Amino acid sequence: QVQLVESGGGLVQAGGSLRLSCTASGRPLGNKAMGWFRQAPGKEREFVAAISWSGISTAYADSVKGRFTISRINAKTTVHLQMNSLISEDTAVYYCVVDGWGDTWNSWGQGTQVTVSS
Repeated sequence: QVQLVESGGGLVQAGGSLRLSCTASGRPLGNKAMGWFRQAPGKEREFVAAISWSGISTAYADSVKGRFTISRINAKTTVHLQMNSLISEDTAVYYCVVDGWGDTWNSWGQGTQVTVSS
């Protein structure tokens, strides 16, 4: 079993920045990808970004391209999501995921709230 712990969420004004972090522990990750999803109030959960084990391959939702950057450090067990130029539509609970790609992932974190005030 892999445990995922997210941190870095909070309240920020529109145009500001936040950096989310997620650290995996428990069972070794092997060569698994990591990523982020989000769910806004009243909306379905949506993919945000993903990064491969090596860090060479990344993927982003169109809505965050050019504003968010995903990276991976610390022996590949920690993933960051740098979020710049935040807008109110980015307000959501952000979930860290591991072991998957696209819309299918096997392990999920508990989530961290990001609120962007306009």
